[in-house]
Formats: sequence, structure tokens, C-alpha cells
Amino acid sequence: MTSGPRRDAAAGGPALDADVPSGRWDAELAFALDLATRAGAILVDLQGRLVAIEHKSETDVVTEADHASEALVLEAVRTRFPGDAVLSEEIGLVAPAEDVAPSGRTWVVDPLDGTVNYANGLPLYCVSIALVVDGRPVVGVVRDPVRGEDSAATEDGPATVDGVPIRLRVKERLRDCIVSLGLSGDRSAERWLRIRPEIRVPRGFGSAALSLAYVADGRFDAFIQESNLSAWDVAAAGLIAERAGATVTDIDGGAWFDVLAPSGTISIVAAPRPHHARLLELLAD
Repeated sequence: MTSGPRRDAAAGGPALDADVPSGRWDAELAFALDLATRAGAILVDLQGRLVAIEHKSETDVVTEADHASEALVLEAVRTRFPGDAVLSEEIGLVAPAEDVAPSGRTWVVDPLDGTVNYANGLPLYCVSIALVVDGRPVVGVVRDPVRGEDSAATEDGPATVDGVPIRLRVKERLRDCIVSLGLSGDRSAERWLRIRPEIRVPRGFGSAALSLAYVADGRFDAFIQESNLSAWDVAAAGLIAERAGATVTDIDGGAWFDVLAPSGTISIVAAPRPHHARLLELLAD
């Protein structure tokens, strides 16, 4: 069991070159990395001295840190890419600047994923920033500001942790896998009873973006969430997991990302190909 990100190929493969080749989205990736770092610094600075915590629902909260991080992101996108739209958890969809021709691109942002953890003092939260073009994420960054760690990917490049290419680790047996498991709904108890005996242990972080990004380098062997996800939870981390070699689908085996999906309706199953099909079988009604 590793204590940090896996920075070589899957077991038995060659070592990965630390030099990441240039690609079409390098400028946007550099922008997202810098922006996520600055937004994460706001979160770290404000944690522990929050003044206002609001309840969005019975189970979810929003803090002034969410709003401050989100405001920074919105202003930065408006300044650097005025023709781009922004879809963010707290403010929804913001159209491009009125005096600029729309680019057809949307930055999908969770300014603070893991707000309940954050508000309770738990150091398990992140900033998630993705660029979506033609309905697909093409740039993704997940920033863990507590560890100072960036997971990132572009559609034409490798997944990386702090700039170093990574590949997901593939364990031979599903029985040895640690799975980030989130089940809900009428069939959750039945699904739990089917899945639990076939894996080593389930874990829950309270941050979907961070957990899904961890599949990319093997800190989690798989990520399953039955529902309650939104585009901003998965856009960046799903791309990172895919580019690291994971198979990523919804719970029915279909496409995992839809930027137009209503909030809270997205499901995800991300796992190495040898185990993904079996997990779908165990989840099937």
C-alpha cells in the first residue's frame, strides 16, 4: 500500500518520463493550475475563522470561503477569457461578457468541494476547475490546498500529480481493492450487501472530486457514487482518472459527463478496466 501518488506506470510497465509533452491546451492548463492554487490559498487562510455558515439543504452547507474562492475564479476567467462561460456550484451559469463574442467554452468550477468537511475543520477538501468544450472536459485540475498538491490532465496529455505523469495502479484481484463508495436510494442496502464482500474495504472522504482524482494514482482503486453528483463535482477529476487509464462511466455503463445534467443527478463508476465491468454487475438492479 502506497503512502503517496504513484508516479510510475502500472505494475510491470516502464517508468514514465517526467517531461510532459506540450499540447493544445497548455495555456488553459497553466491558467487553471495557477487559479486553483490562488483559490486554495483563500480556503486555507479562512478555515478556522469562518464567520458565516449557511445551510443550503438538510445535509449541505455553504461558507464565505466558497463565495470568496468562487469570486476569484469568476473574475480571473472574465479577465483572461472573456468569451468563456462559467458554471459554478454556488452561482450557477454565468454567460460570457456582453461585449465579447461567445467562445462556446465553459469553465466548470467547484470552488470548495468538501464544504461540510471544511466547515467542521477536517483537512479533506479541494478546488476543482475544468474547461469543457463541445460537451467534454478538455482540461481538469483538482487542487488539494492542505497538501499543496495538484492533480491535473488535458484531453491530449497524461494525468499528472504536481507535473509528474501518473498511471492508475491495477490490482489483480477486486478483493484487494479499496473503494470510495457512496450509495444512496432505495436499492443502496442491497447493493452494499453485494459489493462489500467483493472488495477489501470501502472508504468515504466527503469530497467527490478529491476521491475521484485519487483513482488516477491508485490511492483509491475505484470510485463509486450512485447519485447526488453534479457537473462541477466530476468534470475535472473524471478527466484526470480517464487520462490515467481508468474506465469511467455512469452507474449504468453510459457516458459519465453531461454538462447540462440537472444538479445532483450524475452517477460515477471509475475503476481499472479489469474490475469496472464486475462493479457494474454488482450495482445492477
